[in-house]
Amino acid sequence: MDRPSLFDQQRRRRAADNTARANHQCRPGHRHSPFHSDDWREDCAPRRVLDLFATKWTSMVLHTLDARHEGGARTGVLHRSLPGISKKMLTQTLRDMETSGLILRDVLATMPPAVEYRLTPLGRRFVEPVNLLYDWGRTNADALDAFGPGPAPRRSAKRPKTD
Repeated sequence: MDRPSLFDQQRRRRAADNTARANHQCRPGHRHSPFHSDDWREDCAPRRVLDLFATKWTSMVLHTLDARHEGGARTGVLHRSLPGISKKMLTQTLRDMETSGLILRDVLATMPPAVEYRLTPLGRRFVEPVNLLYDWGRTNADALDAFGPGPAPRRSAKRPKTD
């Protein structure tokens, strides 16, 4: 029997830690209110959810998997579906999402080997509010346009060559 690699062992430990944190509530019987300081502790569930939403590509990958690919897609398909994301950023985002329990990574037994990412039940629940935000954006596009254009595209950090 093959031993799991160090990377797999670390990933499993992180996933177990995330599961333990997900089962942690701020305080037993605590009623969440916008004014309670416990809601914003680093390990508190509401803050961890907001941290996931604050990650630009996480919500976009979730929405893309759900809306365009019926919950699952290969890496290359996702990359083509998300203009502006680098391969490195997509890989990092997918790893983070897997560690968070939002997606599963499935290595397909094909030649050459391929990897497909699928939403987990937790990912399917988490994508619901993400989709609501996308719908809100479409409904309120005029109001958003009043704020001006979205963020400017990033410029390459390459410097001109000097002779």
